[in-house]
Parts: sequence; C-alpha cells; structure tokens
Amino acid sequence: MQMEPQQKKAYLLAFTAVLFWSTVSSAFKLTLRYMSFQNLVFWSVLNGIAVLILANRLSGTPLNIKKLNVKNILSSAVMGFFNPFLYYLVLIKAYSLLEAQIAGTLNYFWPIVLVLFSIVFLKQKIKPIGILAIFISFTGIIIISTGGNPLTMKFNNLSGVLLALSSAVLWAMYWIMNLKDKREDTGKILLNMIFGLVYLGIWLIIQQQSFYIPTVNGYLGTLYIGIFEMGVTYIIWLKALKFSSDTAKVSNLIYLSPFLGLFWINLFVGETIHLSTIVGLMFIVSGILIQARVKG
Repeated sequence: MQMEPQQKKAYLLAFTAVLFWSTVSSAFKLTLRYMSFQNLVFWSVLNGIAVLILANRLSGTPLNIKKLNVKNILSSAVMGFFNPFLYYLVLIKAYSLLEAQIAGTLNYFWPIVLVLFSIVFLKQKIKPIGILAIFISFTGIIIISTGGNPLTMKFNNLSGVLLALSSAVLWAMYWIMNLKDKREDTGKILLNMIFGLVYLGIWLIIQQQSFYIPTVNGYLGTLYIGIFEMGVTYIIWLKALKFSSDTAKVSNLIYLSPFLGLFWINLFVGETIHLSTIVGLMFIVSGILIQARVKG
C-alpha cells in the first residue's frame, strides 16, 4: 500500500525535527565549555528570538503588537517566566553539573509528569497498567541517577538529578499552559521568548553575573541552540503533526531523539555512554509508551 504524499511529508518533517532535537544535548554541553550557564541561556534566547521573528514574518498571520490585548500580554508574561526563563536556567544548570547523557535523558521524564498532574490536579482515575507504566519510568530514572546501582540509592550528583527532574516538571507545566493557549504558534512563542529575555536580563543583574560578549565558539553554540532548540525545530514539528493523517503516527517518533542523542554525545562531547543510561532510558520510554497506549 502506497503512502500518501501528505503522510510522507509528515514523516520527513518529523524525522528532521527529531534529528535536530537529538543534537541539542551535545550543543548544551559543548557550549558550556565557553560560558556560564546563565549567559548561555541569555544568548540562546536572544538568537532564538531573531529566528522566530523571521519565521513569524513569513507566516500567514504575523504578530501584530498593536492588536495584542491585556489577556495576550499577561498570558505570555506568565508563560515566558516558565519557558524560556525558568525552564532553561534549571535545565542548563543541570547540564553543568551532570554528564550530558544523564541530564538529557532525565529531562524526557516530562510526559509521565503530565500523567501525574492529571491524577493529582484533575482527579483523573488511573488504571493498574498506568500505575505500572509510571513505576517502570521511575525505575529508569533510578537506574540512570545511581549509575546502574539502584539498590544502593546513592546518586552520582543529587543536585544535578533534582534539577534535571525539575526541568521536566517545568516543561510539563508549560506544555499544559501552551495547549490551553489557542493563539498562532510562532507569534505566541515569540512573545513568550521576549518576556523570557527580559526576565533573564533582570536575573543577570540581580545575581550580579558578568554579562559579556561570548567567544566565537561560544556564540556559534548559542546560535545553534537558538535555531534548533528554541526556533525552527518546534515549527517543523508542528507542521509534521498538521500534515499527518493521525498525530499518533508521528508523535511516537520523538522518542527516537534521546537514543540518537546518545550517539551524538559520544561522538562530539566524548562521553563514554554507560550501559545504565541506555537501560534506564529504555525503561523511561517504555513506561511513556505504555501510558500512551492506555490513554489511547
């Protein structure tokens, strides 16, 4: 049976997005060699804004500042606080404390956090298989965090692990807010990012962090992150979902990203990939896929 052209386009776009996202952990870790985590976030967001301005201008419904109402501004002010401000500060700090393979893998726990939120705050009932799925993913986190020694419960870097898991919680919260906001995506994200940049500037001043022009290598790293983590990749992913006859057909492809990411981390960052990372990641993704199957 021949695949429809629209579905082919959806898969091509989805694989492109997954490929870009899989390189981001390496980009974070390499760029941290040239600047502090605060400056990395600031310059990446600045570059991301430049990319999103271009993308928004080329979209069919460009952002019109004059037409923004109080609700739009307040919504972006809140969302911009969670992402990019708080989310990326917490995430990149985790990368500065942990190996890229650990920080990046733990961040993929956010779909399970969404499930936990729905149980606690929305009072949704969960089936026994759903509880098993959550337990499987938690097991993966313990395996990764303890370096393959889950029974000892001795974490390699507890602060880094907590920050990485906190970033997953923050992303889940942002994801919920984003789903409820029906504005055009590029304009909405652009406005969120602008507020986030303001918060980051205030944060740097309050923390008395030295603001500086990065080196060439550092700037290229933030440019890459701004384009492929904060800019065009999300737009590519949304287009893939739009072209697909069934979003589930492309949605599960996102879980190829952390496995591909381990390859890039080994190749470019030079980390030896631990067996515990691979096994733990398999547990996390298995739990997520089981939970998705239960919901479906």
